[in-house]
Amino acid sequence: MADLDGNDDILSRVLAGETRAIARLMSRVEGRPADVAPIMAEIHKNAGRAHVIGLTGVPGSGKSTLVHAMAKAIRARGKTVGIVAVDPSSPYSGGAILGDRVRMSDLSTDEGVFIRSLATRGALGGLARAALDTVDVLDAAGFDVVLIETVGVGQDEVDIAEAAQTVLVVSAPGLGDGIQAIKAGVLEIADVHVVSKCDKEESSRTVADLKAMLHLGSTVRNRYGWEVPVLRTSAETNLGIDELVDTLEKHRTHLTESGEGAIRKRRILETRILKTAEDLLRQRIGEGDALTSAVESTLDGKTSPRQAAEELLKTV
Repeated sequence: MADLDGNDDILSRVLAGETRAIARLMSRVEGRPADVAPIMAEIHKNAGRAHVIGLTGVPGSGKSTLVHAMAKAIRARGKTVGIVAVDPSSPYSGGAILGDRVRMSDLSTDEGVFIRSLATRGALGGLARAALDTVDVLDAAGFDVVLIETVGVGQDEVDIAEAAQTVLVVSAPGLGDGIQAIKAGVLEIADVHVVSKCDKEESSRTVADLKAMLHLGSTVRNRYGWEVPVLRTSAETNLGIDELVDTLEKHRTHLTESGEGAIRKRRILETRILKTAEDLLRQRIGEGDALTSAVESTLDGKTSPRQAAEELLKTV
């Protein structure tokens, strides 16, 4: 084992699934102290067993309510669940502002469920590096399923496809935006389409439209034989929740049997490495006066932003 600088105790407690130790390590990960790297290296070695499921969809599509219902259904099957709720950041404190833990408060007494809200901190795609490290902590701690709920969807908010083994895109009827999933890149990332709030009459149109789009071949991603389903759900009435959980289990089996799981693992690691590299680069650039000098050099127009950036990178 690497030199953990006295972190052996918290590591063993996290691996044993101790709630307080898990929460403590997550706080340290989110704060990004330099001494967290050795312990996270050990966490990474012990991760890789959980089924990581990402959920995205526009605000108001019912993601949090669906996550709540899914967690209950998964727990009913005897599996443990970790939930990472990625919320928008407060412009003042930098912290998460939606508070999914409040909305899922009835799960807080279940020892088989761990909920963590994280701020995006301006991360493109709604996924900060700390969110991916938090998933690792839950994975290493022994949780069977980890659900990542993202902020929403948009042209840039498809990071979840590079972070989760199974991706759910949640659409809801009556939001005045047609099929919300038909935004650049979002229809394509779904392994499972879920139409929530199907107790509403207009839900049938949303389901039909999604199926038509899939039939027309609007998604070109190679899924190695997986047919992307469109499922009807209502968390309020529990409609379709068990079928959804069944489908998620089938998709995990498909990933293993088709070999796509290994391909996705590689892609996820590429994303992790790039995000970490970006963080390290930003940190090192911000530690000195080089950025200020680079800005000053462009103010008179003699140096272009690209030239200044190239010079800046030479100082890192």
